[in-house]
Amino acid sequence: MNIKPLADRVLIQPAAAEDKTASGIIIPDSAKEKPLKGSVVAVGKGTKDEEMVVKVGDQVLYGKYAGTELELDNEKYIIMRQSDILAVI
Repeated sequence: MNIKPLADRVLIQPAAAEDKTASGIIIPDSAKEKPLKGSVVAVGKGTKDEEMVVKVGDQVLYGKYAGTELELDNEKYIIMRQSDILAVI
């Protein structure tokens, strides 16, 4: 991984979106909801006012519009501030 978040930022790999409903209906890409949970891939060192609570490997929940999406090596990631994370699962 070539990305190292700075300060209080966290790099998250979103969980895969659901492909089917419980009844077996296949959902097209355009209708899939953006996942709201993911796995922490990298964390920054924090700031003097805010220490890092999350660590690599944590499963987290985050807001629907939180962070900035980016793609690296055909994988999608989201980088956001630690304060945008709602909970650790």
